[in-house]
Amino acid sequence: MKIAVDAMGGDFAPAAIVEGALLALPELTDDVTLVLVGQETAIRSVLNGRALPENVEIVHTDDVIQMGEHPTKALSQKPNSSIGVGFKLLKEKLVDVFCGAGNTGAMHVGALFSVKSVEGVMRPAIAGFAPQVTGKYSVLLDIGANADCKPEMLDQFGELGSLYAQHTFGIERPRVALMNIGEEEGKGSLVAQAAYQLLKVNRKIQFVGNIEGKDFFLDRADVIVCDGFTGNVILKMAESVYDLARARGLDDEFLNQMNYEAVGGSPILGLNGNVIIAHGVSSPLAIKNMIHLAKRQVESEVYVKIKQALS
Repeated sequence: MKIAVDAMGGDFAPAAIVEGALLALPELTDDVTLVLVGQETAIRSVLNGRALPENVEIVHTDDVIQMGEHPTKALSQKPNSSIGVGFKLLKEKLVDVFCGAGNTGAMHVGALFSVKSVEGVMRPAIAGFAPQVTGKYSVLLDIGANADCKPEMLDQFGELGSLYAQHTFGIERPRVALMNIGEEEGKGSLVAQAAYQLLKVNRKIQFVGNIEGKDFFLDRADVIVCDGFTGNVILKMAESVYDLARARGLDDEFLNQMNYEAVGGSPILGLNGNVIIAHGVSSPLAIKNMIHLAKRQVESEVYVKIKQALS
């Protein structure tokens, strides 16, 4: 297995990326190779004289897409950037997954231009992970790729999330819920009401109805469906709860799961390949956990399962 990582992506790259990769190595099996994509001189400078481990490779690129650049324009103007080359490796199946903490828009657009969407997927969704009081995580999607959604898209998000939870978390019949402003069937916006009717009759999933914000952490569902605007607000609010707890000197096992570093990244579901997006401020610990998330996703073959389910 080859896991490619954008070594130049993120606010603290390449140092945080390289150190995170080195942190992950001792916990990886011998059949896993990490491929660091980026400027070789910058990557080796982080090593500070340390030898490059045998199961780490460097693929040199000249350019870097900065965080503030326009995604489509940057990808077309910088084909030899770390993001551009990373997706080229993924498209040519020279690596099994591509991960990055850089420009989120460029990662998303690069994925759509290279490995493309699975046939039948209306819009790929970014999946986040919501900690539950039972110690597990629920899949939350979308968390930012699609701010405005049609009911049919939300219905399909339920299918994508269910397949992910089934094959990555090993849940035989994941419970799928729609995030809403009330539990009753007729609650919510016109889009939410229409999505409810589609989810209710979708035989590919186990739909358990609406949940409210108060239910978010109470293990009411394995998959929580919402538009990207709502999902992004919810997830970032949860992250802020962790930050507030730490600032007040609280060390709580459940609250610690809200730390973005705990999972490390978010997969884009609905693509013909494995792509993981990480937080721009990712630390070495976050990068380490992103790599482990990527490994589990490759092993689950979830994108193949999605293709088979939608064919």
